[in-house]
Amino acid sequence: MKKDKPGCDLQTCMLCRLCLKEWTPAIDTHRKQLSFKKGAMLFREGDPVTGIYFVYSGSVKVHKHWGNDKELIVRFAQKGDIVGHRGMGREMVYPISATALEPVTVCYVDLTFFQTSLQVNHGFLYELMLFYAQELQESEMNMRNLAHMSVKGRIARALLQLQDKFGINANGALQLQLTRQDLAGYTGATYETVFRVMSEFVKEGLITVTAKEIAVTNVSGLLRLVKEAEL
Repeated sequence: MKKDKPGCDLQTCMLCRLCLKEWTPAIDTHRKQLSFKKGAMLFREGDPVTGIYFVYSGSVKVHKHWGNDKELIVRFAQKGDIVGHRGMGREMVYPISATALEPVTVCYVDLTFFQTSLQVNHGFLYELMLFYAQELQESEMNMRNLAHMSVKGRIARALLQLQDKFGINANGALQLQLTRQDLAGYTGATYETVFRVMSEFVKEGLITVTAKEIAVTNVSGLLRLVKEAEL
């Protein structure tokens, strides 16, 4: 982790966008800009909560232990997203870990200032409550899918979700460097199963895989697999 000179535009993350304009100088005073190399952990599952992170550039995976030496990826975060908020509660420990998927820059605010911001900025508090509710709904949906949806359907759904969230690059591929291991952790499957299903998708013309890039080439085909798996 490296501490940088603040370079944030004070407009990107939800804290800056949703707080009162009069609160911006306070944010500017209390924030710290931190840089992480690819593979570095922003925080680890079980660590005491010290503050909240807002992604300014790069992408982050939020994950937790699952069985022996396995991980379940809860979500992916990108520019503007909040990370570390799941640790707020009675125990005040991070129930998940966060790892940089590429070089990442974040704005960090300590817990005391973040809690004060919630008390002062009611609009931000309201939007954060809605965000928590949305995350809960998505978590419940993912739990249902793990129990009832086929792996093929889960992988198809994940690829469509990630394309919708991160967009595509100049090559038409996902704007996210996603390994098969990460896709396995995100869909609750094994690496071997993901490798097999991805190979099937390539043969069926649903996706293309080049080096570390994955491109969706048949959206309707993947949507069909998702709908079939939901029946």
